[in-house]
Formats: sequence, structure tokens, C-alpha cells
Amino acid sequence: MVQTDNHPQNSPERLVHHTILATWLLWLVGGLYIAGPVLGCALALLTLYFYFVAPALPEAKRLQTPHWSIMMWLLSMAAMQIILVAGHLNFGLGTGAIIKSSIGWAKGWLLIALFIVAGAVLPVRSEIIYRAICRTGKYTILLLPIFLAAPFIGLPDTLWVSPLKIVGGSGSEYFATTLYTLEPGSGSPRWQFFAPWSPAAGMVGLVYFICALQERDRGWKSWGIAAALAIIFLSQSRLALVGLVVIAPTALIFSQITRPFIWFVAVVPILLAGWFANDILAFLDLAQSEFSGARADSTRVRETLGRIAVERWQNEAFWFGHGIVERGPHLVEYMPIGSHHSWYGLLFVKGILGLIALAIPMAISLVLLVRTALFSPAARVGLSMIILLLMYSFGENLESLAYLYWPALMLIGKALQHKAG
Repeated sequence: MVQTDNHPQNSPERLVHHTILATWLLWLVGGLYIAGPVLGCALALLTLYFYFVAPALPEAKRLQTPHWSIMMWLLSMAAMQIILVAGHLNFGLGTGAIIKSSIGWAKGWLLIALFIVAGAVLPVRSEIIYRAICRTGKYTILLLPIFLAAPFIGLPDTLWVSPLKIVGGSGSEYFATTLYTLEPGSGSPRWQFFAPWSPAAGMVGLVYFICALQERDRGWKSWGIAAALAIIFLSQSRLALVGLVVIAPTALIFSQITRPFIWFVAVVPILLAGWFANDILAFLDLAQSEFSGARADSTRVRETLGRIAVERWQNEAFWFGHGIVERGPHLVEYMPIGSHHSWYGLLFVKGILGLIALAIPMAISLVLLVRTALFSPAARVGLSMIILLLMYSFGENLESLAYLYWPALMLIGKALQHKAG
């Protein structure tokens, strides 16, 4: 059979392809939060199997040795577990708490590493991911009228919460089939699609947008881009809108930056920026104020959660953190301390060592992909994704959403491994 870019040709590709296509069905039954870890484990087992049988395979079919940057992700995420146990022991939280937190680590930080490794070494072509995401985009557009009409025709905001919540062990929002939410105060509708909350939907929309841009077929590309933009704009996520402006042009800039005429063209805006620097700074300051003021209550809660996390980390658990997540006071609406921010969350739960364990592989990946993105389309996609993760690390807890944005992790792994080749 002749291989094509849009049909899976092996077990890893079929798993990835069909899991993405099943997104809306999994959302309907509340299974998305479970599907992500199951897929990650399945790909990890396939990786181990292929390495185990490698001596019996033809050399052309053997898996590559992971690039050292890939192994850095795996080692750093493993270090998270050691740090987690140390934090529990410091505060005498008991064996039960260690087991519960370890399960959470496996579904979050470990899952990030597993998908990056799988993307790096398994024979899953990027085109399979792009096409599956664009096909899911078509389903999203077809379902869009129902979501848009729901708040205006009297449909309930949440259809149901799946009984699979018992298996997952996390908040009900991860297992709820939600059509829309209403903004506190204004009462205006806001959509989160198959994500647990609207900003997370904006993040997924950006991942889908980057992938759709890579699709070769114009028809599927149009479906993918339309769906991604619909998710981004209807989620009304401020961070997603910023990401659309910042991340989307990354591939184009890096693909053209080695051409001399680009530097000549860039001279004019650089000179204008110098002449009007004060006006530009004043505009940016105004834009930042309006950005924060768009949802003043949300901004206040996020900032307060961050201050509490930093103060308690410094005073109570500098090296290994507190080991577990704690609810904040009434002032922050009882939200978990360090939530909405990966770095604050790491400082509170895993201390300075936990923060370093994420910062090192992320910084290494960013530097390697910036260098390679000048010449490699795969690296430009990986760079866009790592910038996306870096940006959202200041607005979300990355580990809690890994089950959603895992295609981005696989593409990062492919880009880092491509750098090795």
C-alpha cells in the first residue's frame, strides 16, 4: 500500500489519530480526562515494546535513541516525584497522601514527559496529527450552532456530569458536558467547548490553530483554522487572544529571517519604534491596564493567589514545598493556592526544586528550537508549541491540562528529535 499523509499506517498512528477524532464523543461521555493518561500510557508501552523487540527488527524499523533534551524532560519530570515525596515526608502527610499525590503526578507531570518521548521516538507522522485536528475542527463547526443557540433557547449550561468522575478523582468540571457558562456580574454567555474552563479552551484553540496552519489540503485546512478561531474567540480568553497575536506569526518570521531583504524591510519599523518609543510604551501600559481590567475580579484573585503562594513558600517550605495543594481563604473564593499559574503552583507544592525541574527542560527546549527553527519547519512548529506552553505557564497549571494539549507535546518531542537528526 502506498503511504499517504492523511491515513495512519501503524499502531501508534492509529492510536493518536482515532483519539483525536473521538474528542467530541469522549467529551459527551466525560471521558476526555481519562483518555489522555490512557493514551500516554499506551504510547509509553508501545515505546518499551519496540525497544524490547528492536534486536529482531530490521535496522530501518528500529526506534531512534532519544535526543538528550528528550531525556532531560523525562528525568526532570521523574525528579518531580522525588521532590513530591520529600515534601510529604517533611510535613508528615502520611502514606495515603503520598499515593494520592503520586497518582496526580502520573496524570500530570509524568504525562507531559511521556507524550514528548512518544512524539520523539515513535513512528507517528506530524501530518497524521494535523489532519486529525482539522477533521475534529469540521465536527466543531458543525456543532457550533448548538453551542451558540444553547444560552438563548433555554438549554441548561451543563447537561450532565459523567459518573466516570469516580475513576478520575478530580473536580467535576473535568467530567462535565458543559454547553456554556455565564459570566458573573454581566451574565453574558461564554463557551469552553470540550475543555474544563474557558481559558483552557483558548489554549487548545491555539494548539489547533498552529496545527491547522500546517495542513496541506486547503479544504481541511479551512475547517481547522475556522474551528480554532471560533474556539479562541468564543472562549473570550484574554491570554488566547494575546497568543494569537504573538505565537501565530512565529513560524513565518523564523522561515524568512535568514533572507537579507527581511533585514532591510525591518529597518523602517525599528527606526520608527525608536522615534516613538515613549508613545509606544504609553500605549502598551494602557493596553496592559485594559487587559487586566477586562476581568478585574479574576485578575485580583489570580494576583492574590500568587502572593499567598510565594509568601507561604518562602516562610514554610522553601526547598521541597508543601507536598499538596491547599484551598485558599474566602478572599480568593477558596481557590487552590498557586492555581492559575504553574510557577507559583510549583513553588507552593514542590518548592524551588520543583520550579527548577520544570524550568531546565523548558529553557533547553526553547534554546534548541530557536536555533533550529531558522532552517526546519518541524522545529518552527515545536518552537510555536513551546512558546505556547511558556506563555500559558503564567496563566494555567500546565500539568492539569496535559490530557488536552498532548498533541502539542508530541510535536515538541518530534521537533527536538528532528534537531538530533
